[in-house]
Amino acid sequence: MIELKNEKVAIPVVLFAGLIWSFGPLVVRYMNDPHLVPWQYIFGRGLTIFIVLNLYLFFEEGKNFYKNYYRIGYSGVVGGTGLGIAMISFIYSITNTSAAVTLLCLAAMPFFTALLGFLFLRERISLNVWIAIVIATVGIVIIALGNTGKASLVGLVFGITSSIGFSVFSVSLRWRKETPKFTTVAFAGFFCFTVATLFILTGDQPFFSSSYNGTLFSLHGVLVCVGLILYSIGSKAIPAAELTLLSLTEVIGGIFWVWLPWFGINEIPTTNTVIGGFFLFISITYYSLIMRTNRRFIGLN
Repeated sequence: MIELKNEKVAIPVVLFAGLIWSFGPLVVRYMNDPHLVPWQYIFGRGLTIFIVLNLYLFFEEGKNFYKNYYRIGYSGVVGGTGLGIAMISFIYSITNTSAAVTLLCLAAMPFFTALLGFLFLRERISLNVWIAIVIATVGIVIIALGNTGKASLVGLVFGITSSIGFSVFSVSLRWRKETPKFTTVAFAGFFCFTVATLFILTGDQPFFSSSYNGTLFSLHGVLVCVGLILYSIGSKAIPAAELTLLSLTEVIGGIFWVWLPWFGINEIPTTNTVIGGFFLFISITYYSLIMRTNRRFIGLN
């Protein structure tokens, strides 16, 4: 594994990882009727993530990479399941509401992570973090008030579910730090295509959508994996608080790409989404600033 020890070099790498992830919502918007083939999407994306990450582990660690699965433990299963549920919820969110709402729900992940860490790992939450959580909650409520339509509300609920799922994965990394992280993500891919297989079989549906859609399903999985690998390379040289701010690249970029008329989507966020998003950005910025003294470094490998 390449390791970057210079923070000035690592920051652009992590930013680029977020930029790669930000193209995910645009890829979904280019799909033909993704709301009609959610399980085919989950199957294709999950299988791609599982294959690509195992290939990466093979080239990184050699033929004995499979032994990581023996060390995954309960924390890896819980974290991988949470991440898998997050991936499943993502497609149901973004196909029922705007990309902005889905991404802003994901931006609230640091606060769900703090709450879960408090509940299950007995991690202390300072007064300043509680203030940031309250500000973020106000933002989510404002967004919810602007998405009272049945479909939009369903999209918002799935977006929050996805954010909580990612938070479960994050907390699992702190629960048992020796758990192999990439293997946990690969397990999440396995979880996705296994659950999708069950739903496809019970619903008597085809496993594959059109070749066009299938290509985009796999492309999204590849974007996730490439971003993850770059993120892991740079994350060890950057404190966790700064990573929280840098992760906004995905949110801002994702909203921008689907709005930019050049890409042909032109999805304009509602007024409530913009106002609620502003509160979320304020809370994340505040959270990162008050956590700057925390020089805890994290890495996914």
